[in-house]
Amino acid sequence: MTKENHELPYGGHPPAVDSDTSRAAAASLEGSASRLRARVLKYYRECGALGSTDDRAEFVLGMRHQTLSARRRELVLLRVLRDSGRRSKTRSGRTATVWVVVP
Repeated sequence: MTKENHELPYGGHPPAVDSDTSRAAAASLEGSASRLRARVLKYYRECGALGSTDDRAEFVLGMRHQTLSARRRELVLLRVLRDSGRRSKTRSGRTATVWVVVP
């Protein structure tokens, strides 16, 4: 995944809502968002056709929910990941989307 192949969502910057704390959090990720996004994509590629839920990816990668879900959302917007149509239980027993890499 390179910038030449895909237009990055949010202008290539971590997204923020209209609050000082959200903007500060986004600014703190400015240098690492692309590295984290690549790490999340690598994980999903390793999962293959089985895919993974965000919950499982958070656990395996040791990432907080907010960090993982934001990077996964960017990958969906880039059309690199998609909803598999399958659902799986999370650690809390709730049902979650299983995400897979777009072939």
